Amino acid sequence: MMDIPSLRDAYRTHKLALFDQLRSARAPTRSVHTVLRQLSALADETLTALWTDADFGTEFALVAVGGFGRGELFPYSDVDVLLLLPEGGARIDPARIEAFIGHCWDAGLEIGSSVRTVSECLAEAAKDVTVQTSLLESRLIAGDKKLYSAFRKRFLAAIDPQAFFTAKTQEMRHRHQKFENTPYALEPNCKESPGGLRDLQIILWATKAAGFGNRWDDLAKNGLATTFEVQQIKRNEALLSLIRARLHVTANRREDRLVFDLQTAVAATFGYVGESQRKASEALMRRYYWAAKAVSQLNQILLLNIADRLQPQADQPTPINERFFEKGGMIEVASDDLYLKEPHAILETFLLYQKTIGVTGLSARTLRALYNARHVMDSKFRNDPENHKTFMRMLLQPRGITHALRLMNQTSVLGRYLRVFRSIVGQMQHDLFHVYTVDQHILMVLRNVRRFFIAEHAHEYPGCSQLAAGWDKPWILYIAALFHDIAKGRGGDHSTLGARDVRRFCRQHEIAREDAKLIEFLVAEHLVMSQVAQKQDLGDPEVIGAFAKRVGNERYLTALYLLTVADIRGTSPRVWNAWKGKLLEDLYRFTLRALGGRMPDPGAEIEARKREAIAQLALHAEPLDAHKALWDTLDVSYFMRHDPSEIAWHARQLSYHVPPAGVPVDLHRPPIVRARISPVGEGLQVAVYTPDQPDLFVRICGYFDQASFSILDAKVYTTSNGFALDTFQVITTFIPEHYRDLINMVEAGLAKTLSEAGPLPTPSKGRVSRRVRSFPIKPRVSLLPDEKAQRWLLNISASDRAGLLYSVARVLARHHLNLQLAKVTTLGERVEDTFLISGPELQGQRAQAAIETELLDALAA
Repeated sequence: MMDIPSLRDAYRTHKLALFDQLRSARAPTRSVHTVLRQLSALADETLTALWTDADFGTEFALVAVGGFGRGELFPYSDVDVLLLLPEGGARIDPARIEAFIGHCWDAGLEIGSSVRTVSECLAEAAKDVTVQTSLLESRLIAGDKKLYSAFRKRFLAAIDPQAFFTAKTQEMRHRHQKFENTPYALEPNCKESPGGLRDLQIILWATKAAGFGNRWDDLAKNGLATTFEVQQIKRNEALLSLIRARLHVTANRREDRLVFDLQTAVAATFGYVGESQRKASEALMRRYYWAAKAVSQLNQILLLNIADRLQPQADQPTPINERFFEKGGMIEVASDDLYLKEPHAILETFLLYQKTIGVTGLSARTLRALYNARHVMDSKFRNDPENHKTFMRMLLQPRGITHALRLMNQTSVLGRYLRVFRSIVGQMQHDLFHVYTVDQHILMVLRNVRRFFIAEHAHEYPGCSQLAAGWDKPWILYIAALFHDIAKGRGGDHSTLGARDVRRFCRQHEIAREDAKLIEFLVAEHLVMSQVAQKQDLGDPEVIGAFAKRVGNERYLTALYLLTVADIRGTSPRVWNAWKGKLLEDLYRFTLRALGGRMPDPGAEIEARKREAIAQLALHAEPLDAHKALWDTLDVSYFMRHDPSEIAWHARQLSYHVPPAGVPVDLHRPPIVRARISPVGEGLQVAVYTPDQPDLFVRICGYFDQASFSILDAKVYTTSNGFALDTFQVITTFIPEHYRDLINMVEAGLAKTLSEAGPLPTPSKGRVSRRVRSFPIKPRVSLLPDEKAQRWLLNISASDRAGLLYSVARVLARHHLNLQLAKVTTLGERVEDTFLISGPELQGQRAQAAIETELLDALAA
């Protein structure tokens, strides 16, 4: 019988000696892998001794799996093992297994174990990709080599590389979403956060499953990565591994989060010391963030390369101009050295990303070209007038501004173009309410400002959306958001320093004097409104008078109000609340009055639409206030999403069916369906007005599917009195002799379908075009929470076919998801649809994964 206490003491002694090596600040970063391998080998020796002592015989095998199977063991990670049994052969007495596991714990091993035959392993792996991943990294510790070889051979033969890759990337998206899709949280998880070790592991898992290689050097040999990229991966992996290992030994437990309590202690192990302007922990975190950022970039490049190797894109590249192509929804450079030869093309990439409809990102080739062209973005590049013009054109685009600037930051272009921005990338904020680094906070504020101008987000903060609708130059607010905190960490008043920076920016980019003056004011005064609203007596006329004098006029006040709301919302999801919103709104109203103005009604654009709609109603001899009953049930998001023609049409067709204020609403009334020849000149425009119900959208889509209509656009809206007011743009190949016959058919047929509420019809198997058959578009599904994580934005992309929208709607209905907005876009042979949905099932990651999987199946059917 083995002397367990002696074995435990020996294991502990050797392990602590290795811990001391990890703590040494003098040890080179790359040596961490040697120590982790030694920790793994020490665990192997201890397990082998216990296995031999247990005398299980020669028919069984002890296999390392999971992280332990990689042969590198972090100080307090679990030692995961599999007791592999032969098929139909001898079985191990459960009591002996229990005794073996108990001895492992007694010897100091934090063991995690499973006992299975080869067939049982394969069955579990087929059901759970986590088990599949764990077994992928297996290696034999002791026991029957033939049994292990047979298991390994059958396991690798059973794995589907494409399905495994899809499952792991979907898992990665959910993991990233959990960490708000940023590596820059103030307390990041160095293993699980975006840019963490897991993002590197997923690359090797995918290549192992596909047979592309087991090590980083294999990726270079097989053309999936360049030698330089492999060098960068190894360097950053070593740093992240060392941080994680030192976290473990510092915390004296398994701890993968760089929590505030441990950051200073871990920083000390790297030799960082505090300075007057920067804490030791800030130096460590800055280094971590830069490594995580590099990992995020390389992860994206290599996963795109692996995806293309597993399933080559059938899409033929479409020229955008002489320098760029669109391929599979991605922008691709025409040559690998484009940016080295033509540096102006760097910013042009992001402008095209905004302007090219249907583009969702940059190809691996483009990302790699950007990564290799970083040295080109020097002072000459930053001071080039042509680049200044391109950047301003980006800010003037009607769409994609937030996404473009985020992508510029992810690819390190934004910080190289705006040198002052580079200094705050990864800059921490120790103020107890910012949960993002400065650069991420700035981009979050920019996103918030941008959302005020987007109809789909009008439901979030209607008051701000109303004001934004009447604002003439959104780019002024975008620049102010970009610079408002850009001078943090320099040791002075960041508002004053930022104002100086933005003044220089405006001068370089030839912004008109009055606009530049407003931008500088916003950056210099961006903290004032929240301070007055939350800390001063708004009932004191002198407070309001002083603030009004400081602001000067209504234009400056409105801009400052919008920036302030966006800024507070961009600090942390928990910081903003209704009370703060009321304080700011009160200050806005009081100051507006003091300036001699008045609280505006819905923005100028909305008012213009209403006036034009009323004029159209008058042409049809409608009574003066006939529209009032309907309009009283509509909010700003309705008017932002419908043009005057639609607003007038709805009022003309529906106003007589809306009871006056104070009269009870009949929620059992039959649906009202109205159709007309589409104002765009093709197909029909159909309006549905009926008491809202959970499966309404899918029933409408089902009718159009069965009637051979294709839905080109859908605007889904719920009135304040509980009625659905949905508008559809549809086309059909069925051409009757008179359009009136088609209109009557739709009005009667759809109303009957909604009234009967029978079983949902089976989706039709519509024929796809030859082009789609020859060049299928890989379906994509994205499910992301909105600002308050109460509603979710669902984005889908797929090849177009009849019944596609109905198939998607069936999935939503099956999971009892409520559809609140739908934006259906057909781009030739491709659909790009966006849905705003809500429902209890969206709160669980497992349910989200099931919904995404079902949607992908529906899109691929």
